[in-house]
Amino acid sequence: MKIYRDHAWPSTLEEAIVIQENLQYQVITEDQLQEPIEYVAGVDMGFEADGTISRAAVAVLSFPDLQVIETSLARRPTSFPYIPGFLSFREIPAVLDALEKIKTIPDIILCDGQGIAHPRRLGIATHLGLLIDMPTIGVAKSLLVGKHGELPETKGSQQPLIYKGETIGAVLRSRTGVKPLYISSGHRISLPTAIDYVLRCTTKYRLPETTRIADKLASAK
Repeated sequence: MKIYRDHAWPSTLEEAIVIQENLQYQVITEDQLQEPIEYVAGVDMGFEADGTISRAAVAVLSFPDLQVIETSLARRPTSFPYIPGFLSFREIPAVLDALEKIKTIPDIILCDGQGIAHPRRLGIATHLGLLIDMPTIGVAKSLLVGKHGELPETKGSQQPLIYKGETIGAVLRSRTGVKPLYISSGHRISLPTAIDYVLRCTTKYRLPETTRIADKLASAK
């Protein structure tokens, strides 16, 4: 898979903030999908050697039957510290390495992390989507910013995620009685469409199959 663009990777927090502030204005939160959707992918990260080695996993699945078509792994030295709100700078270099290995090009990528549900609207899903010019969705397991109303326990229940008066995502119950997911547009996809595809990629587990399989690959010993 060809990487569309890249930028100088920061060595300081100040440099990372400047990159986020510049890139946020290039984000597209409207649907720009190449339909029909035939392949969906999940990306996730793990770390080895006390965090000094980044391990990225990509899983490409057929859609809508969600059969694994291709997977890839990539490792590289970790070059940016763990700082909430700046995880993309720590994780994306290895993710790009893993994506370059795959031959089946996905139509949508679901990321284990935030999209625009981020203080500067540039979580890992958004950052990645801009770099590869591809529709991406943030599927986070925890809340970074924003508030929401009470969420019913039934599968499919959702509430808007509000930050500074703006809807930046949704809190989604992907399975009855389990902890919710935090869904947001990454790039080139609207929030309603993002929620729809997350649900269509979710079977009997909390996580959609894309990120669930990528998570297992990224964390496997």
